[in-house]
Amino acid sequence: MKQVKDVMTSGVRTLSPNDTVVLAAQAMEELDIGSLPVCDGSRIVGMVTDRDIVLRVVAQDLAPKSTPLQNVMSTQVEWVFEDESLDNVTARMQQLQIRRLPVMDRENRLVGMLSLGDLASKGSPDQAGAALADISEPSRPTRSGQSAASGAAGGGETA
Repeated sequence: MKQVKDVMTSGVRTLSPNDTVVLAAQAMEELDIGSLPVCDGSRIVGMVTDRDIVLRVVAQDLAPKSTPLQNVMSTQVEWVFEDESLDNVTARMQQLQIRRLPVMDRENRLVGMLSLGDLASKGSPDQAGAALADISEPSRPTRSGQSAASGAAGGGETA
């Protein structure tokens, strides 16, 4: 039975909570990825995604060069251990509708990332496909809390 460590991507780039959004965006471009772990020393304290940058910075008209990641990162981070069963972790990704997970060793050190792409390219394509189908299932989000910055794009009035 395959474990997470058999398919994960090793060698993770991290940023600190005080690093800026523009630094995160530049790192994502350089590495061709959509998310980065945010660590305070060796402890993971959040994740920042390209979606976080769009929704929490661009849409709110914040300054990317001066906005620290701690202001826009997601702080509730799901993660897995490197020695967990790939079947169990895939089921968890499906249940939580998560596309990427930080991978920790048993000393709680960040050792890698596991993504749907890893599952598809190094794991079971059938398993990855099933996971993607469940993860992508619409969750019917409420649209009642649109920001003022969204204007006509969010159904608000045009000025």
